[in-house]
Amino acid sequence: MIRTVDFRGRVLTKAGYRSELPRADLDVSEAMKLIAPILERVRTGNEETLIELAKEFDVVEPMQLRIPALIISQALSSLDPKIRQALEISIERIRTVHENQSKDGAITSVVDGGRVSEKWIPVDRVGLYVPGGKAVYPSSVMMNVIPAQIAGVPSIAVASPPQKNFDGLPHPTILATCALLGIDEVYAIGGAQAVALFAYGMENICEKVDMVTGPGNIYVAAAKRALRGIVGIDSEAGPTEIAILADESAIASEVAADLISQAEHDTIAAAILVTSSEMLADQVALELKSRVARTKHHERIAMALSGVQSAIVLVDSMEQGTDVINAYAPEHLEIQTKIPGDDSARIRNAGAVFLGRFSPVSLGDYSAGSNHVLPTGGCACHSSGLSVHTFLKSVHFIEYDEKAFIDIAPTVITLAHSEDLPAHGEAMTIRLENL
Repeated sequence: MIRTVDFRGRVLTKAGYRSELPRADLDVSEAMKLIAPILERVRTGNEETLIELAKEFDVVEPMQLRIPALIISQALSSLDPKIRQALEISIERIRTVHENQSKDGAITSVVDGGRVSEKWIPVDRVGLYVPGGKAVYPSSVMMNVIPAQIAGVPSIAVASPPQKNFDGLPHPTILATCALLGIDEVYAIGGAQAVALFAYGMENICEKVDMVTGPGNIYVAAAKRALRGIVGIDSEAGPTEIAILADESAIASEVAADLISQAEHDTIAAAILVTSSEMLADQVALELKSRVARTKHHERIAMALSGVQSAIVLVDSMEQGTDVINAYAPEHLEIQTKIPGDDSARIRNAGAVFLGRFSPVSLGDYSAGSNHVLPTGGCACHSSGLSVHTFLKSVHFIEYDEKAFIDIAPTVITLAHSEDLPAHGEAMTIRLENL
């Protein structure tokens, strides 16, 4: 069901480890060609265009493109009380973690009379995308909306695909979660067309946004790549990934359950176990065979685990294991070892790190308080997950008085001439002449 890769007795480069642990074949460039006509239709289109696209791709006509506030509030009123309570607990924890991410400005006195102030300013308007394909993701509503609210974004819109089973509305749990968070601008639009609507805006339908965030399928990722520059994006979130670093102390049934949990998302989801214990590797392989068959989405999970993107990886030691992890740079990393804190100290590249057997990825997906919108495809080696910082811009305010200006002017003039930009220097000398 799942392949084995043996790195024992081998020391590879970062590129070497990554080449033997490939991701699923995901050709975003090819998807960009396919969605280009969709983006153009939205850019030049109108409400009828969006309705036609929903019929084509979601096989349903939206009841309304923008969901009335009454329907959003009714979704909350009809929500199962147990689900509401679970959402409220998760919202509180996510808020608690993200409130600690708020940034204060700084004022630096460079010289007497010359200072630079840094201010963190939220973007004016964001469009948050919430998927609606193989599963329902109220968790993605929370993970996107809460950090944007804490950042102080004054205008927040949410888009989620219309659902055939709900009369062309987004899933009612998604609407209810929006209501819990005070979001009343919600659109029944999915896929690349939702990203395009946010990026371009459409008169009398939706005001253009400054940034689009949120996970989605390959076409959403392609749209974000194509429209980057027209609109800011968080990342091109691809299929989910879990890597587990484990030694002989790990419990095979728990490791297998965690691998299965992320494989449940998609047939191209990645599940990697890195271990120095051959016995654990064998036990996990047996557990996978027995457990997958009993799961609701067993066909999807089996395809993910048997794909090239998934593997059980044997290493000589935890030190080599961390080298493999840092090379692979997984979206989610679990460390199930005797001393997970010590092993985590060597981790540099991961979207989020879950320490110990009582911190599974599923906890982070919903209620740990951390964010689950994380870098995929190896991007954790240079990028971070969604946070309050995503929605903030750093702006410098520069103020020099006359004396500080006079003192630094010769330096600026010299540098301007060294770059053959004499007009830059003249902008300084004119002020000296006018003193």
